[in-house]
Amino acid sequence: MRLILEIWRQDRPGADGRYETHEVVDATPEMSLLELLDRLNHQLVENNTDPVAFESDCREGICGTCGVDVNGVPHGPRDNVPACGQHVRDFKDGQTVRFEPFRSKAFPVLRDLIVDRTGLDRIIQAGGTIAVDAGTAPDAETVQVTHDDAERALDFAACIGCGACVSACPNGAAYLFTGSKLAHLALIPHGKQERAKRARAMVDQMEHEFGPCSQIGECALACPAEIPLSAIAVVNRERIRAGFKKGKAN
Repeated sequence: MRLILEIWRQDRPGADGRYETHEVVDATPEMSLLELLDRLNHQLVENNTDPVAFESDCREGICGTCGVDVNGVPHGPRDNVPACGQHVRDFKDGQTVRFEPFRSKAFPVLRDLIVDRTGLDRIIQAGGTIAVDAGTAPDAETVQVTHDDAERALDFAACIGCGACVSACPNGAAYLFTGSKLAHLALIPHGKQERAKRARAMVDQMEHEFGPCSQIGECALACPAEIPLSAIAVVNRERIRAGFKKGKAN
């Protein structure tokens, strides 16, 4: 397959960026989008040109570091699939494919397709923790959790923090991410003690760095972990609950 690649190039943070156009003539349908970028970089290196900087780690849809915008869509054309799981077969021979970094004010570009996503880390640092007794692990039945609560908590805990939800939102909101973390910790007994304090701190941090929810739902379509839109409602629910519990332990 022959594909025309338009790649965002930016030398350093704050520098002016530009698009470069390159042609890959030997792409195969089974290639992932990351393998397509690998192939392009092989060509660039052979021609003594700097390769395109992009992030990847597991390439198994687990870590989320591979996030890029592909033809204006976070990760690529298929809903709920990370970039490493998107394939060349989803494009037509001779098609132009544009690769850009995640587009959000909260994600400044570091170089080429790499962005700074530490804004999400700061939300977690603000309150995404639980208090536990150090020492010997308790017996399994000491802290009991219902099957339904455990399953729901695991569903929300599946968020990999890739940032696609932020890039997909026209307002650059992080409600889906923040809501998934709040919901996960609110559903397990270990997270009850700091529940109100956590909600206030994480929501305040989120609103400081990210935009308001657009209420359109693009985030759920972009999310590789398929975090449900109900996570967005958790943000306001936990914030309101924290207002009633202000000054109390939970």
